[in-house]
Amino acid sequence: MQFRRRLKPTATVDIVPLIDVVFQLVVFFMVSSTFILTPGINITLPDSSSAEPVVMSRLVVTIVSEDEIYLNQDRQRLEELSEALQTMQRQEELSELRTVVIEGDQRVSYSLMVKVLDLVRQSGIEGINLRMREVEE
Repeated sequence: MQFRRRLKPTATVDIVPLIDVVFQLVVFFMVSSTFILTPGINITLPDSSSAEPVVMSRLVVTIVSEDEIYLNQDRQRLEELSEALQTMQRQEELSELRTVVIEGDQRVSYSLMVKVLDLVRQSGIEGINLRMREVEE
């Protein structure tokens, strides 16, 4: 005589905990990716009424004066800037360092800005973004 089992094995996967974990990961990456670390260099950016948001890259050149130029947070002289850019490109993958953000103080001369732009272009970087402060209307 054969007996029928009343209890059938059920193999269900409860996806509610999985959804909770994925949601927490999404929230974590959204919150952590919005923080932009900029060097603590005190400059006054020039005003512009047509300024657009600039996508921050890992390469930032800050110009305070002719003697005070920063590549990310490292202080450089104008003569050393091109060599430092090329060294940084060799350390990183070339595909990642295609753009640079240039921040210049209001008092920086136009000729110094052109010199820095020339050095950046000569080091092989194609995209240059100038950072400025948007005027509140």
